[in-house]
Amino acid sequence: MRASVSTAQDLGMPAIYLHLLAELLNTIGVDEQDLLLRVGLDPARLKSTELRVSQTQASEFVTRAIIESGEPGLGIMLARKLKLPLHGALGTAVMSSRTLGDAMELMTRYLTLRVPHLQISKRENANLVWYIVTCDIDLGPLHGFIMDAMLFGCVSMGAQLTGSVVDGLRILRRCPEPAYFQRFRSQIPVPVEFGATDNALVIPVSRLSLPVRFTDDQLAASSRAQCEEALRQLTEDAGFACRVRRVIETSHPFPPKLARVAGTLFISERTLKRRLQEEEASFQQLVDQVRLERAGDLLRNTTMNLSQIADALGYADAANFTRAFKRWTNTSPSHYRNASRTPGSVPAPTDRILTAG
Repeated sequence: MRASVSTAQDLGMPAIYLHLLAELLNTIGVDEQDLLLRVGLDPARLKSTELRVSQTQASEFVTRAIIESGEPGLGIMLARKLKLPLHGALGTAVMSSRTLGDAMELMTRYLTLRVPHLQISKRENANLVWYIVTCDIDLGPLHGFIMDAMLFGCVSMGAQLTGSVVDGLRILRRCPEPAYFQRFRSQIPVPVEFGATDNALVIPVSRLSLPVRFTDDQLAASSRAQCEEALRQLTEDAGFACRVRRVIETSHPFPPKLARVAGTLFISERTLKRRLQEEEASFQQLVDQVRLERAGDLLRNTTMNLSQIADALGYADAANFTRAFKRWTNTSPSHYRNASRTPGSVPAPTDRILTAG
């Protein structure tokens, strides 16, 4: 039996995808800001290309988006917005590949970085190659949305890479044809076969040698190395503390209460504390780590005054924030800001808590 979204290992979902979905909802008349806040997500944090949202929150947001928009075809609509640069290091690696076949090999190896729990396997004969997409958990009602976004997004990706829709490309779907598909059929430039044995992209072997328009061997090598490192780190970050941290990082209001995080992860407060303790972590330590990173970013990259930063980080006033920042970094927020803006000066570190608060 496959695990469900709520019980499977949580590798997180790239926040930028939820940001794109929120923008899409806005265009069809849904109050996306209200919806995000009700799920406990901070809309501003979703614009990051680095952060990952916990899968439980991502699943709740997508499910509510489909229900409240009354649009079951949101996955197809989202696929059209998925431009390659939004896919992080994987998008860069794919764009700088030499051929379409090379790009598909990268997708096969590193898909987990962008869509956790989906895998691509390859089967071929003399004329055709099947890239078969499977899932190792039970996505429930999200399955159709995820497969729509993934498969139809690959059609768009192929066109971005080669300059036109890949000739001979077709999509296979295991499910019966959903009623909503008729409204989108004219917008999809490739044949789609429902009721198939697999969910798959089928590409003529001859088309895999198509050159990619943005080929850059040096960039391809460096971005592939980034993908390898990201995959290693994602695997290492699969512990419980990382799951808790992902919820904290994107939560609204910030910082979240322990009870809210425990509820998001479908566990009791006592269990959350115990499991963190097993990994030699604490909830407050994780909150402080996120606060420190946010503080460094706000001090470096905004003109917000200390009172505004304190408020954004959940402190009662600037004095409390300043004391905490000094405790963490052995320097004041003002000194850190000045140092970060002085050429040749190295600001105090904001990648770790110097003293657990």
